Amino acid sequence: MKARNQFLLSGVAAIAMLANAVPAFAQTAPADTAEVDDSNTNEIIVTAQKREQSLQDVPISMEVVSGAKLAEFNTSDIKAVMNYTPNVFVQSTAGNDVIYIRGFGSPPANFAFDQSVSLYVDGIYAGRNRQAQAPFFDLARVEVLRGPQGALFGKNTAAGAVSVVSAGPTKDFEGAITGLYNFDHKGTDFSGYLSGPISDTLGARFAYKIVNQDGYIYNRATDHDDPEIKSQLLRLTLKWEPSNNFDYTAKVEYGNREVIGGITVSSPLTSGQDPQTTRYLERSALGDEGNDNKSVMISGVGNLALGDFTLTSVTGYSWFKSKIVNGFDQSIPNSGGAHTVNSVYNAFPERFDQISQEIRILSPTGKTFEFIVGAYYDKSNYTLEQYQGFNIPSLNIPGVIVGPYFGRIDSTFNQKAESWSVFGQGTFNVTDAFRVIGSLRYSHTKKDGDFASRLVYGSNGVNGRPFALRPISSAVGKISEGNVDPSVTLQYDIAPRVMLYGTWGRGSKSGGFVSNTLGTTNATFTFEPERSENFEAGIKSTLAGGKVVANVSLYHTKFKDLQVSVYQPATSSYLTGNAAAATSKGVEGSLSIYPVENFDISASAAYSDIKYDDYPGAACLASQVNCTPATNNLAGYPVAYSSKWTGSVTAHGRFDMSDALKLDITGVASGRSKYFNSDNQSPIFGVQDGYVKLDLRVQLADRDDRWHVALVGKNLTNQKTIGSAFNLPAPITPVPRAILYLEPTRNISVEAGIKF
Repeated sequence: MKARNQFLLSGVAAIAMLANAVPAFAQTAPADTAEVDDSNTNEIIVTAQKREQSLQDVPISMEVVSGAKLAEFNTSDIKAVMNYTPNVFVQSTAGNDVIYIRGFGSPPANFAFDQSVSLYVDGIYAGRNRQAQAPFFDLARVEVLRGPQGALFGKNTAAGAVSVVSAGPTKDFEGAITGLYNFDHKGTDFSGYLSGPISDTLGARFAYKIVNQDGYIYNRATDHDDPEIKSQLLRLTLKWEPSNNFDYTAKVEYGNREVIGGITVSSPLTSGQDPQTTRYLERSALGDEGNDNKSVMISGVGNLALGDFTLTSVTGYSWFKSKIVNGFDQSIPNSGGAHTVNSVYNAFPERFDQISQEIRILSPTGKTFEFIVGAYYDKSNYTLEQYQGFNIPSLNIPGVIVGPYFGRIDSTFNQKAESWSVFGQGTFNVTDAFRVIGSLRYSHTKKDGDFASRLVYGSNGVNGRPFALRPISSAVGKISEGNVDPSVTLQYDIAPRVMLYGTWGRGSKSGGFVSNTLGTTNATFTFEPERSENFEAGIKSTLAGGKVVANVSLYHTKFKDLQVSVYQPATSSYLTGNAAAATSKGVEGSLSIYPVENFDISASAAYSDIKYDDYPGAACLASQVNCTPATNNLAGYPVAYSSKWTGSVTAHGRFDMSDALKLDITGVASGRSKYFNSDNQSPIFGVQDGYVKLDLRVQLADRDDRWHVALVGKNLTNQKTIGSAFNLPAPITPVPRAILYLEPTRNISVEAGIKF
């Protein structure tokens, strides 16, 4: 093992030594520097298949959002991508924000879940939400790939992958400074970059973002608008090109993000979701509610020409330290301003580090047979602590305890993980118009985990005896597994710029451990890997000389051993394990039109039908009467957090006001049909009605883009939408109620910037 690690991690050194030994050959630009092409063909260049390709030539259902488009509406995280990508949903919770594609994702309740939708940042796998605090600024683009991507991306891409590509150094010196004031969040957002050559062979780019803003929910207990956000994000990129046959790009990112306050509000269990924008939550014994996260991500990408071939090395290091403190709004709905005194709160300190190395060889293009082969390795350590606090003066459980209870239960989870894989993809160009693409990846994963919980202190006011609300338990487990992910694609150009494709592929996600459920034992500690199978057919077309781009795809995706974690109010605990099977099928389409100069409109939409095929032993849904989990089966029931319909429309127009000034107006309308946003799929408090959110940017600038001022409005119709909901039961609270995670309401900002 030690020898293999040394070999894989020496990829960069090997490339550097070979750089002076191999003759120079002209090569295309490295994949990580690809940008959106602004030519008249409106072509978008992507690297979804580890090569530079036009989006219209890639036989995958995918969407690409440029960094410029995301910056227009001050993007701060992955959730903004939902506005432009149908069939993609990001669930907001107090734990991990989770990405769902085509209805599939990994629930946030179990912190140690690997995600079914993997996030990659400049080629580095970021399987945990808090690894990626810094990347969502100064971007080149974000590529969203729907469906299993096991062959080339590999690491836990059973439902899809999101690839974030940051902006790189420029050939000429340039820079920008942008400042924004948000009237509703009462705070500022400053960002900017400096980019250009340091020498003939070395370029650099330094980017920063500093945010200091209040939130959108008024906390009556603290006289504070929750959640307040304070963050500093920095990135330094260096690109070295000593010759035509070698280049190396190194990036260092640092993120320091502090969130003070939460996003939960109380609501009745007996009526539909009608969230308020006020809450009542005092400071708990575990500290102020919120999240304090520090993260570092380092990447190095080297490209070396070996004759007509290209050897690429991708080296990564990721680290974060985080602490989440959760409380739950204590207001009793319709109580005339009164609030409960019962409270439950928890905290989740986390520590994580990861190293990774990938080496791959790309054959030249334009041949009868083209290929990519490579190997990947990563190793990580993860520690999660959990502090569960209770302060319940009115607890009354006959025969068990009467009177007040105050206490805390702690747990600790540790995991060491190591994985390696080999992969390859070959393209056989049968004719100039017909191609057969086959790919295969073998992955091996090893994990060691342990869990222990203990009662730190606990007593009741009647007899002073210790009392624990949950059993004290421990668990130890080991996992060693291998997965094979193949795919086959047929691709045919039925016209010069019209391509038809059909694909079959499999994806997988490794098994794991239950990390933060009290009462976990060896018998319930480990869950199995999940696997997916996808059938997809689509057509991509570029018409009218590039003025019309139209794509559509049909898909049928089936998961086996789907990993789930469902909240059970009756026991105030989570049921974590594998569902038997679920199937998602539907259609996705996009249309972009460039009818005249300086005006364009893009629309995309998706229809999805997702249901459990078989789910024995499932937690009971709110709609199931006389249900017993031991005999329950959710076959035929829908999967939570998925809508039948999703879609968006973006329109942009430019108006030249004079020889010196121009006016740009961009509008975005995005929405989805109703969906269940609670684990128990309550038809009363657990349904988010369908909605459409409107964003608008009006910008005045000079014709050379040297300065601009803009008015930016987000969620202009003030839609109050809920990311997730659950039932907070007695005796934790005297009045059982729904806890809703409220997403940002309407906010309007003014922005100004200069470029030089």
